[in-house]
Amino acid sequence: MEWLTTTTVLDRLRDANDHSAWSGFVERFRAPITGFSRKLGLSLADAEDVAQETLLAFLESYRKDAYERGRGRLGHYLFGIAHNKILMARRKIATREAQIAKADDGTSFWSAVPDSAAAQEVWELEWQRATLLQCLEQVRCEVSPPTFEAFRLVVFEQVEPAKAAERLGLTRNAVFIAKHRVASRLRELRTAFEAEE
Repeated sequence: MEWLTTTTVLDRLRDANDHSAWSGFVERFRAPITGFSRKLGLSLADAEDVAQETLLAFLESYRKDAYERGRGRLGHYLFGIAHNKILMARRKIATREAQIAKADDGTSFWSAVPDSAAAQEVWELEWQRATLLQCLEQVRCEVSPPTFEAFRLVVFEQVEPAKAAERLGLTRNAVFIAKHRVASRLRELRTAFEAEE
């Protein structure tokens, strides 16, 4: 699997004939937008629509030079587009389903929509989660299965290094080395993922 920095992905988007650039962009950024949309109450189908609309809107504005890398993180820019698209989708849903009336608990349909600050927090969590998953997948492709499994057991399942070593047929020291190696590579990939200059 080829690992590309965000800068490389964005640079390739400039070429309208580079269809693989669009596919790579969608693969990288669709998940946090879809997850964010779901957390703000959209169905999976509506969340996928919002993700597609957000990415297309970004592409259009990017090719018109509206997004300036030096003025902030790409994640913040995508948040703004996604948040607006979600609010528009919720308005359409409310109109379509006539859910303006009070719900059983006495709240309106719109009271479930978080304010901008709360939405930003939800976005940040989804962005971090999606970034971590992509970085983990890349590391999984780069290291041996026992190395990755040692890391996974110790970090995610909180298995003691000695027990992880026993399970995997490794030495305790090998488990510590695997954990350090994978964690270091994750930090490198995370930095590269976020790099925009």
